[in-house]
Amino acid sequence: MSKLKSLILTLLISLMFPINVFADKSDDTFVAAFSRELTQLDYHYGTKTEFLILGDMIDSGLFYVNREDLSYVPDIASDYKIVDDTTIDINLRKNAKFHDGSNVTADDVVYTYNFIVKNEKNRRSKKIKGWMESIEKTGTHSVRFKSKYPYANLFNDLYRIKIRKNGIMGTEGNWNDSAQLNELNGTGPYKVVSFDPGVEVVLVRNDDYYGGPKGKPAIKNVIIRSIPDMGTQQAELMSGGIHWMYNVKKDIGEAMAKTGKADYQLGPSLRVGFLVLDAGGYSGEGNPITKLDVRRAMNHAINRDSIAKNLIGGPAKAVHTACNPVVFGCFQDVKKYEYNPEGAKKLLAKAGYPNGFDLDLWSYRDKEAAQAMAEDLGKVGIKVNLKHGKLSALNKARKNREIRAYFGTWGSTASPDTATISNIHWRDPAKGDRNLSGDPKVNELMLGAEQTLDVEKRKSLYAQGLKLIADQAYWVPLWSYSEGVLSSKSIDFKLDPDGYPRLWNITWK
Repeated sequence: MSKLKSLILTLLISLMFPINVFADKSDDTFVAAFSRELTQLDYHYGTKTEFLILGDMIDSGLFYVNREDLSYVPDIASDYKIVDDTTIDINLRKNAKFHDGSNVTADDVVYTYNFIVKNEKNRRSKKIKGWMESIEKTGTHSVRFKSKYPYANLFNDLYRIKIRKNGIMGTEGNWNDSAQLNELNGTGPYKVVSFDPGVEVVLVRNDDYYGGPKGKPAIKNVIIRSIPDMGTQQAELMSGGIHWMYNVKKDIGEAMAKTGKADYQLGPSLRVGFLVLDAGGYSGEGNPITKLDVRRAMNHAINRDSIAKNLIGGPAKAVHTACNPVVFGCFQDVKKYEYNPEGAKKLLAKAGYPNGFDLDLWSYRDKEAAQAMAEDLGKVGIKVNLKHGKLSALNKARKNREIRAYFGTWGSTASPDTATISNIHWRDPAKGDRNLSGDPKVNELMLGAEQTLDVEKRKSLYAQGLKLIADQAYWVPLWSYSEGVLSSKSIDFKLDPDGYPRLWNITWK
């Protein structure tokens, strides 16, 4: 559906049903809409941002990201001590409880991490197994982690892993991966009342919640509905069927706000966009992108500033390095490729392609931006066949080494460190297939920065790695993103500095 048709539909329905309120402050029920379906409840088996948002509502980890300064703070943990570069002792809150009323103990934490590491079917296993040597119980409410090497991104992983009750996922050799998919005994500020996969999740406030850095929620009931069509979401917001929706484009959001029936915010995001180029030649013979001048030409061909300003909007800006400029370690003093289509043509000619070449460009989101890039590349002679579709199709093609260039994004949701995006540079196919550079030095530098606690050394390694990526044009860094949110006039919602929507902090006006 086009933006114009979507907006017209929204306005028509809002006129037809001006007072159709299904849930509101009167019955203390807040309704949010997600575009992507929630097919299960267990965060360990999903990677979408929606799973993390829901996970933080119904679950908790040992640590959490403070919404004010984006630092890592204890959550189920009460405090901690770094014993040495590979050892950390953690004490647990004694008032943390599961939704069934049982206390969270060291046995639960040890069980959770052993399950994550030993059961490779969950989506967190490879990451945790990569650094964790062992976890042991040191007391009823205390544990000790030993890592294989100094690991700078430790607290992010201790935030991402949600604590499971001892035994709930089965036992080694007999794991039950479906145990928490449709019902969940979590530790978070909300409990699951009912779940209809792909349709809605109904939550109720957990009045036994310990509080912690998330704080205790004000609203009693929350319903999260899966509504794939943005036009339908807009209509529901105008008619009172929902109170909140996100990933809203600037023109739609501003038009909706002008009706006086909704508030629109367009704030910062930790997400960045980029093209990854098959410099390593994994996709077969005759690949022009293996030539440095071709990759540099592609960098010069795309008008990042225009796309960021006109299609992404808000605080979105062109970026020239392979990370988000606001996160730790994102070195900016790298080779920059300004928009220069004539220069791009000269580089293509120098590389032996005066008439350009044909290129399949894969993408899975922001189709208009992908189309704009395809047009820019076409202007310098690179005739793009845009293969826009589902992420699963792109992932399959990349795994099969069929991709010469793809448009990707990385959110680093609530994780303000270059370490999160550096995972893209894994060169070991067993760990990931996103790195198409073919350059082992990229892997050595970017992941080396993750394996030291020395802040200055980390900065130096990132600087070297990011300069190498830019010099060799292994990527086309594109732009930072904005996060657009439409909300009902009846709620008080404010975007946090990282653009991550913490729905449990919403209050009624």
